[in-house]
Amino acid sequence: MTSGFSLPRSVLQSLTTTRRPDVPMRVALRNAAAVAIPLAIGVATGHVGVGIGIAAGALDTMFSDQPGPYQQRLQRLFLAALAAGGAALLGFLVGGHPLSLSLATAVLGFLGGMLVIFGPDIARVGMTSMLLLVITAATPLPVGQAIGASLLIFGGGILLTLFSIAAWPLQRYRPERHALAEVYRGLAMLAAQPPGHGSEAPALSEAMTNLQQTLLGRFHARGRAMEAFRVLLDIAERIRLELITMQELGWDGSLPRMIRADAARVLRGVARALDEAGPPTRAQAALKTLQASEQALFGETERSFASTHVHALSGQLAAAVRNANWAGSRGEIRAETAESSLPAPLRSGSALAAMRANMIPQSIAFRHAVRCAVVLTLAVAISRYAHLPHGYWLPMTAAIVLRPDFGATLNFGLLRVVGTVLGLVLTTLVLRFTPDAPWAHIAVLAILCVAFRYLATAHYGIAVAALTGTVVILLSFDGVESAAAMTDRVLNTVLGSAMALVAYVLWPSWERTRARAALADMFDAYAAYLATLAGPAPPRERRDARTLSRTARTNAQASLDRMRSEPATPVHLMEMAQTLFANGNRLARTAMTLEAMVDDMGDMNRDLVGPLVRESSGALHALADALRHSQPPGSLPDLRSRQREIVTALAGGRGTGMADQMATITDRLVDNVNTINHILQRR
Repeated sequence: MTSGFSLPRSVLQSLTTTRRPDVPMRVALRNAAAVAIPLAIGVATGHVGVGIGIAAGALDTMFSDQPGPYQQRLQRLFLAALAAGGAALLGFLVGGHPLSLSLATAVLGFLGGMLVIFGPDIARVGMTSMLLLVITAATPLPVGQAIGASLLIFGGGILLTLFSIAAWPLQRYRPERHALAEVYRGLAMLAAQPPGHGSEAPALSEAMTNLQQTLLGRFHARGRAMEAFRVLLDIAERIRLELITMQELGWDGSLPRMIRADAARVLRGVARALDEAGPPTRAQAALKTLQASEQALFGETERSFASTHVHALSGQLAAAVRNANWAGSRGEIRAETAESSLPAPLRSGSALAAMRANMIPQSIAFRHAVRCAVVLTLAVAISRYAHLPHGYWLPMTAAIVLRPDFGATLNFGLLRVVGTVLGLVLTTLVLRFTPDAPWAHIAVLAILCVAFRYLATAHYGIAVAALTGTVVILLSFDGVESAAAMTDRVLNTVLGSAMALVAYVLWPSWERTRARAALADMFDAYAAYLATLAGPAPPRERRDARTLSRTARTNAQASLDRMRSEPATPVHLMEMAQTLFANGNRLARTAMTLEAMVDDMGDMNRDLVGPLVRESSGALHALADALRHSQPPGSLPDLRSRQREIVTALAGGRGTGMADQMATITDRLVDNVNTINHILQRR
């Protein structure tokens, strides 16, 4: 196995790799409308400058129009519009004063870079603020005019916000319903998987985390239907545990396959009902079929381990179907909504505290912020003192390309250059063969704007080509000739991309220095989850621990992906990280299977298994600490002897099926922990 990085291969993958667009076409259309409509009105009424200002504000705010509850979306878009207006005002005011501009660029570059600690949505606000500062600084204005122009840009962001939330009164719970539907579709895929498949349905873990944020995070909706949504969330967690238990314990055969197939149909029916906000008719029919299969397989009186879990799954599916009928504004339940929030470890906490915690050179966010400040300031200075034509493209490109990790910076830089060249050439050709009339140019701008928004996550290079065309046409209404500036823009784009990449290489924050910590955090989260299973614990505590472990796993996966794209990653480190992550997945599935069994164990068996689970949790914490500090693990408890004592104690007792399953799951738990220990001992 190699480190995974090859420059020629990385370049080729950047140019050829595409993904499925994840932006609904309706979002791309409404975003394009917020750009094109004010421009068209401005041209038609003879107020071209006003139209350009509003269109520019909408274009700048566009990427903050992300899925989520309407209240959350309103807050995010308003913040983006406010930041755009403020950055534009600052640029207009200091653009004619080089020293003030340099200071403003450095400060805003640093603050914008630090915003990566709050996630991609807030980071986009920081990046677009940097862009507007350098663009508006190219045309300094007196105070009165600067305020007016900035208000137009802010107004464009507000217009796009209104377009985004226009359906709020009519479709109040649509984002929540769709998030739930995505989870239930993932559960249907999981139900259809045969035992031993080894992994969950694609994106199910991410969908569950997103659903937690949507239903329980800040700015969640508050209506009576939210109780049904939260019930469906809890049911989804229990269904997931039961399905994983059936898979992990290898329950197979024609009748079990029939149960799983019926369960998958019920789950797909629930997802469809949630998507359509209609009655779960198909789910109800599939549920009747499943209940008939359940009756044929176990009858009314059989009490075995398998029957216990099938009965539990059937009851949970029935509850999901029942609550799906109430989930939405058309079927709001009468109970008052209980206030809820994410557990304390998942809350964003104080923004100031988060900033202070990352004000150290070892922090990726801090290094990224310093790079942004230095590169942006240098780019502005070079463009000014070298008197580069259309020089604002230089700092603008640097701000867009520079990312917290090497792989993204390289890929975005390459695709930015290719996309800019392609966009300039294609836009020039398109404008040459379209009627030389404002309406034709606005129509082309709208088409390009839709393409940019829709394809941005599918292929950044193609999206940049569309964005470049959009900007060129928008500026043409302000008298900037599109063909004449082509060479200048290409040169500035190449130079800006090169500056971003050189800055990263000169002061890198390689992911290989953080991968151990990310994996250690994942094992600590798994250990905390196991601790809640060692004895009686409130369901909410278990759910919170499970959610935190899922988040830690996602972070570790992202760390491995970034490390794989970096040059000179040590082969042994990549191999160890991948092996640890794979065994971490096995451990997580074991823990979820154990959770599904805990409530059925009985006090005697729980007291028997609890100490082993508790010791396993402590051993995982010790292994995580050794991994984090690159030290060999110390001595661990003899978990295998403890597990054999449990098997001996269970032998010959009642409920042989339960005893066999407990022996199997405790054996797997010990094997998981010992395997992780063995991997770390080898390194």
